[in-house]
Amino acid sequence: MSDDDYIYDETSGEWVPASQAGTTPAADDDAVVVRDAVGNVLADGDQVTLIKDLTVKGAGQTLKRGTLIKSIRLTGDAQEIDCKYDGIKGLVLRAEFVRKRT
Repeated sequence: MSDDDYIYDETSGEWVPASQAGTTPAADDDAVVVRDAVGNVLADGDQVTLIKDLTVKGAGQTLKRGTLIKSIRLTGDAQEIDCKYDGIKGLVLRAEFVRKRT
């Protein structure tokens, strides 16, 4: 490549010389940070407790405040977590209604 060759960098939105195209490290913008009701960062496999009574639509059941949810999984959304609970299939909770158990 000659010095006159330019490549469009999609992350910065600028045209950069081809000689500098591979030198900038790629930013990890795909990482979603999920925080609970008090601001603690949640991760896959964490245990959380509910801070509010929640009526589960379609299950005809209410999860009471203080209920322990084990082994959560993060979704691509910053406000939703996927979890398992006895008798409820495909339970998705909002992060604003849980607190990380320490």
